[in-house]
Amino acid sequence: MITIKSPREIELMKKSGALLANVHKELRSFIKEGVTTWDIEVFVRDYIESHGGIAAQIGFEGYKYATCISVNDEICHGFPKKIKLKNNDLVKVDMCIDLNGAISDSCWAYVVGVASEDVKKLMAVTRKALYLGIEQAQVGNRTGDIGYAIQQYVEKEGYSVVRDFIAHGIGPTIHEEPFFAHYGEKGKGTCLKEGMTITIEPMVNIGTWQMKMEPNGWESKTLDGSLSCQYEHSLAITKEGPVILTSQGEEETY
Repeated sequence: MITIKSPREIELMKKSGALLANVHKELRSFIKEGVTTWDIEVFVRDYIESHGGIAAQIGFEGYKYATCISVNDEICHGFPKKIKLKNNDLVKVDMCIDLNGAISDSCWAYVVGVASEDVKKLMAVTRKALYLGIEQAQVGNRTGDIGYAIQQYVEKEGYSVVRDFIAHGIGPTIHEEPFFAHYGEKGKGTCLKEGMTITIEPMVNIGTWQMKMEPNGWESKTLDGSLSCQYEHSLAITKEGPVILTSQGEEETY
């Protein structure tokens, strides 16, 4: 069932999203060579809890951690580990926060040290794909319009869009209807209505879009070992256009 949020509920989700955005801002300086993804997990959980929030991913469908941290060819749902990050590693940190009952969800990508040109371009294309999708999140449009805009741009750049993981509604729980892909046809899918809250989270690979699952049933990697990147925002559908609930401020331009 799709839940329509009241203005008050959206304001509460904005506050949750602001806390999540602040975590990502702090990670810009925290992520560096020699840091482990377990260090990131501890930092994120401590930050969330010390600011009155709950790390909402813990216990969700049996997941054990506050973060999903996926490095290089890992697409998503990577477990935090005690392996040190090295120069040019591409690190995607995904998290959900419950603040006073309001849920937010956002993933951001970081590069360790000095980025290679391949990594720079992949990050730029994935980030722009996110905002092209957000531009389509208008009252009266359909979820297929979002997927179409993302797919057309990504494939024009010579990359591929992951097809096995999807975007979703958010609130009152982490995963709500509608569920939709980051590829597809214009005019297809769920019609977007004022008061809906959704995520858009394209995962873009340098090589094939195909993936493989690790034995733990959570972690996924690109089938060909190529790099994968992800950016994600939570947003509200309003008459004035999409409102990003997890905005970090300056990153809305590209």
